[in-house]
Amino acid sequence: MKIAVSSQNQTNVTGHLGHCQKFWIYDAEGMTIQNKQLLQLTKAQSFHESSPKESHPLDDVQVLISGGIGNGLACRLEAKNIKPIVTPETDPDAAVNAYLAGSLIVKTQEERDRDHEAEHGAEDEHKGKCGCKET
Repeated sequence: MKIAVSSQNQTNVTGHLGHCQKFWIYDAEGMTIQNKQLLQLTKAQSFHESSPKESHPLDDVQVLISGGIGNGLACRLEAKNIKPIVTPETDPDAAVNAYLAGSLIVKTQEERDRDHEAEHGAEDEHKGKCGCKET
């Protein structure tokens, strides 16, 4: 299983997935991490800049863990069979280990919506640009 964790500063789980350009990629087997490497995207490859219709460097992961994600981007990932997970956990290694153990704390949809609205405001200028139209 491949798990990606957004980590713009390479130390903490990044809160805004759409603009993130650095991801830790974990290869896991069962509950064990086999490998960890950094994937650095260009600005054009960030989710907010890239097209949901084009292939993406993260298309081969099964799970993407972040500290924050909008509904449109979550829909875009799910359409590519990538499970988006939003967590308050700030340590990437701890987040992956907790996910593998089934104990990762996950934010509810209501918490995700509240966080995203607080970051962008109620009139989010990029609604619908991440892959789905939001209602």
